[in-house]
Amino acid sequence: MNPPDNNQDNAPSIPHSHLPTLPQQQSNSNPNPDPTSNPSSPSSIPNPSFEQMVSFSAPKKRRRGRSQRTTSSSSSFHVLPGKLNIDVGGRSSNPGIGDEIITINKEATTEALLALTAGFPADSLTEEEIDFGVVPVVGGIEQVNYILIRNHIISKWRESISSWIAKEAFLDSVPKHCISLLDSAYDYLVLHGYINFGISQAVKEKIPVQSSKPSVVIVGAGLSGLAAARQLLRFGFKVTVLEGRKRPGGRVYTKKMEGNRVEAAADLGGSVLTGTLGNPLGIIARQLGCSLYKVRDKCPLYRVDGKPVDPDLDMKVEAAFNRLLDKASKLRQLMGDVSMDVSLGAALETFRQVYGDATEEMSLFNWHLANLEYANAGLVSKLSLAFWDQDDPYDMGGDHCFLPGGNGRLVHALAENVPILYEKTVQTIRYGADGVKVTAGHQVYEGDMVLCTVPLGVLKNGSIKFVPELPQRKLDCIKRLGFGLLNKVAMLFPFVFWGTDLDTFGHLTEDPANRGEFFLFYSYAQVAGGPLLIALVAGEAAHKFETMPPTDAVTRVLQILRGMYEPQGINVPDPIQTVCTRWGGDPFSFGSYSNVAVGASGDDYDILAESVGDGRLFFAGEATTRRYPATMHGAFVTGLREAANMAQSAKSRGIRKRIDRNPSKNPHACATLLADLFRDPDLEFGSFSIIFSRRNPDPKSPAILRVTLSEPCKRNEDPIADQYSNKILFQQLQSHFNQQQHIQVYTMLTRQQALDLREVRGGDEKRLHYLCETLGVKLVGRKGLGLGADSVIASIKAERTGRKPALSSSGTKSGILKSKSGALKRKLIRRIKGPVQLNPSNNGDSETMKHESLGNGKASEQATIVEAIGSSSSMQEESKWLGTGVASSSGGSLHGETMKR
Repeated sequence: MNPPDNNQDNAPSIPHSHLPTLPQQQSNSNPNPDPTSNPSSPSSIPNPSFEQMVSFSAPKKRRRGRSQRTTSSSSSFHVLPGKLNIDVGGRSSNPGIGDEIITINKEATTEALLALTAGFPADSLTEEEIDFGVVPVVGGIEQVNYILIRNHIISKWRESISSWIAKEAFLDSVPKHCISLLDSAYDYLVLHGYINFGISQAVKEKIPVQSSKPSVVIVGAGLSGLAAARQLLRFGFKVTVLEGRKRPGGRVYTKKMEGNRVEAAADLGGSVLTGTLGNPLGIIARQLGCSLYKVRDKCPLYRVDGKPVDPDLDMKVEAAFNRLLDKASKLRQLMGDVSMDVSLGAALETFRQVYGDATEEMSLFNWHLANLEYANAGLVSKLSLAFWDQDDPYDMGGDHCFLPGGNGRLVHALAENVPILYEKTVQTIRYGADGVKVTAGHQVYEGDMVLCTVPLGVLKNGSIKFVPELPQRKLDCIKRLGFGLLNKVAMLFPFVFWGTDLDTFGHLTEDPANRGEFFLFYSYAQVAGGPLLIALVAGEAAHKFETMPPTDAVTRVLQILRGMYEPQGINVPDPIQTVCTRWGGDPFSFGSYSNVAVGASGDDYDILAESVGDGRLFFAGEATTRRYPATMHGAFVTGLREAANMAQSAKSRGIRKRIDRNPSKNPHACATLLADLFRDPDLEFGSFSIIFSRRNPDPKSPAILRVTLSEPCKRNEDPIADQYSNKILFQQLQSHFNQQQHIQVYTMLTRQQALDLREVRGGDEKRLHYLCETLGVKLVGRKGLGLGADSVIASIKAERTGRKPALSSSGTKSGILKSKSGALKRKLIRRIKGPVQLNPSNNGDSETMKHESLGNGKASEQATIVEAIGSSSSMQEESKWLGTGVASSSGGSLHGETMKR
């Protein structure tokens, strides 16, 4: 037996809207098998059939290492063929769009379900679509027709994912009066990477030879960094990717193991694609011409003494464990917010009282706990009872699969022709109004924007210094979120001794503290190209494993295997080559993948995803998506998401620059923009109205305040008035004249100051006193705001271009928003009758808080080395165990199955 490999790169397995979303009603039952697949051979991934889509599974985290045979709380999502129930919340506000639901395809329901697998609600809009302004008014027939067009586009591209589908392909099927909706749907889907993405030749041909847009620096060449880089290159940006390792992929790493004329490809990091229905990595695999191999459900367990666990007892304990998880779910509902401060482990501890001293049953129970800790890369004692499984409703439907030859095939295809600089360990990221500067060793890279894709573990470790410091809310969420550990021992044997009729088997332990030590084995013999077996180490055992000598680890694994198979008369040979991972000590990751720890929630994933510095600094990676954390596809879609956000930010900044370059030519334009924006302010209280960026949550971001002062009007005593026989007409004219006596003055302040002003009680007089005396601001006329305000106005307008002002966020979940009192009515009046002068004078304390979108706009400039302080620093040799290489902050995205690696 050769000694364990001590000089390998290490990578854990892994993994907010791309923002794919699956509805709460989605089934949690066992997945429907692909009718074209063979359980003993790789399965292809054609478009799912109607029957598959109407009842596909959403594997819960409790199923991760081993398929769950029964789930008491499962429910199914059923849709009747030929019927698509879409609630029409109102008539069209634009008669030109049409007043009836269009018919594009008779299979509207099938197309809706296919869109569902891509993350879209079957019959409503996502919040991302609403923020993008895909329809002029949310709700109504326009929205219904948009959804039908959107679903049709997705369906058509899925039929030929290696082609580039053009907008013109739909001109014959979409009625002429709905062309504007076609434009909106197509542009949205392309920008956000729902269609026309990947590595096919047709997509590659769309990448321009010369970059025409600003430059972007991407820190990390993992799946999220590569996804963003390819999209941005196609958008025309100049891209520079800085990677600390000597290879791309981050926590997705396939190592070639070989010896004695035997070889195999071992996924030492992310390994399992969790769900194939709509999984973008499954689409990439199809573009490569690869078939996926379904991981079979069969997973026998073996006792400590090596004997098989009685199947009846196995099923009994598994059912009891699942019931206990269901009880924990009910308990957190009863506890309410208090459950945020309680761990899942504390709630499950009562199980020990049920089985008392039943040793074998307790060993089985501990095995299921280890499986749960594997799925979450965290100890159950540290997982949040309230939110540990908050991403379950969004799990991809379909089978769990391996990619024959390893996920490195995906990585290298995505990295092809992407400008990546390796062994560039990033120490500092500076961002500001003039752009960004990223320091790696003795070199500084400049750009218009920077995308940080390093793992959460790197952020927790503080390996990268941000200047200025990140907002406190982001620092707090980095602390709250959990980042766990999973390690592996990969063993290449001279032949397969464990049989080819299963892909997984488990082993029980006596000591609860070591329950995760080699608790699960994955057979890769069918996909790796050779007799490869990988043992997993999860939970507390994964942390102890970091300091265990490699030879001791391999010796322990062989003892377990020989204890299982030699009593059956099967010889277990020494392995030809072995590799042990140490993801916790890897300075490019400091762990494996994220989880929701006690005190954290799914909101923290959203906060970590927020951009910083007015569209200069962006974040991607599995820990920035609340829907798909700890998965490879989760990391990938966040890269697509941020590419869209950066493109939109660049567009907004370009508009602002044009305004700044020609200020004298734009006073009337800015005045018009300002008047339009204040028709739907973000804050409104008394005589005060405020607008600000809905994509920048920074309290210091600029806001514009308008105060409407009412000047008392004297009674009109003009004797001519008496000559009017039409008193109603005269009263209307007089009312109009009186409205002109309103004086509107402005000032610039920060978003936080605006929020503080809102809290001042005592009416408008007290607020004016606070504004002028406490804050010391000066109220001026429109022209007195200056060029700085013009830039802010242009930025806000650009952000909202193409959509009506957003409505209340409360209705976005259902997709058909209910308008706030009067808001939608005012929009309809403007649309039908033209601009209406509203009377905003209101001296009371009533307040209206408008919807704030959570998007992240962004931009870019040239990313070139502008400073060479000295010779580039040499990288330390990566250590003997995987992942103990250079302490770098660049890292990539992780990706593994649900983080099933």
